[in-house]
Amino acid sequence: MDYRYGSHTVFKIEYHFVWVTKYRYKLLMGDVEQGVRELVKQTCEAFEIRIIKGVVSKDHVHILVSTPPEMAPSEIMRRIKGRTASKLFEEFPTLKRKYWGRHFWARGYFCATVGEMTEAMIEEYLEHHFEPDPAKDFKVEP
Repeated sequence: MDYRYGSHTVFKIEYHFVWVTKYRYKLLMGDVEQGVRELVKQTCEAFEIRIIKGVVSKDHVHILVSTPPEMAPSEIMRRIKGRTASKLFEEFPTLKRKYWGRHFWARGYFCATVGEMTEAMIEEYLEHHFEPDPAKDFKVEP
């Protein structure tokens, strides 16, 4: 497994994000596509977010990322969408005509966690790794 290490942590946290352009306008082509790709890379590098895979389509972006534990998914999206939008408007002034409200991306996003450990694997680990002592379990009664 590809674990990452912090000063006091060992972690493997991965998210799949998808976000779309406002009004689903198909603007992510050519130089704008390249600009989005580069800005997303730069933003992720600045916050120690590793891009595992990513695709820029005509009206949306998919990325699979590995993130530090202190970064919430909402914070990751706020930083990526905010920084890319402002830089794209600077770099491509013609986009301002389509998006007079200064919002390049639609409001929401899709996020799913990605993991290699199933619930059954974790239960198996907990059952057999430690000395069983029912008095010390964190069981939640139905």
